[in-house]
Amino acid sequence: MPRGVAIPEVRQQLFAAVERVIARDGPGRLSGRAVTAEAGVATGLLHAHFADLDGFLAAYAVDRAFLVSAGAGALAERVGTGEVAGNLCEAITATPPSTLGTLAKLLVARPELAARVHAVLGDRTAGLDAIEHAAATYLAAERKRGRIPAHASPEALALAVVGALHHLVLTAPDDVHARLRHVITALLGAPARRS
Repeated sequence: MPRGVAIPEVRQQLFAAVERVIARDGPGRLSGRAVTAEAGVATGLLHAHFADLDGFLAAYAVDRAFLVSAGAGALAERVGTGEVAGNLCEAITATPPSTLGTLAKLLVARPELAARVHAVLGDRTAGLDAIEHAAATYLAAERKRGRIPAHASPEALALAVVGALHHLVLTAPDDVHARLRHVITALLGAPARRS
């Protein structure tokens, strides 16, 4: 890329590139050069927008954790409507599974980034924590309405759903929605419907 040429939405271009690098090579092979090469931009561009690679990765993690939080936050609007398992599955998978998987891999490889995400977004409102909190709150509201069994533990169900989601985005990112829906339906004790 020639010097001095403006690149619209450069942050999102670099964020998309880091996802492709992690998906292809894993977080262990992550470098500023790998990201800028994947994005097709000059190597200095990353440092023109971020102090260093860690600052860039923290910004990426905050951005994607915010997306996850927003999707999970939509659960509050669904209380008392539709099918509980469907509502839960749709809200949880609102963020593409590939993005969830990339974020999870990055945070496992660089756990110090999780603290930076929490510092910006707050506790229980970032990434998988946001999903767990939103799911538990949603399930508690549905239990009050009698839409899930009275003996059900919203907190335990939410943790189980997040555990299943985490496993699926790391091992089977192409089949997350259908398998997660099946797990949620089984956890709620309703007969599973095959799609």
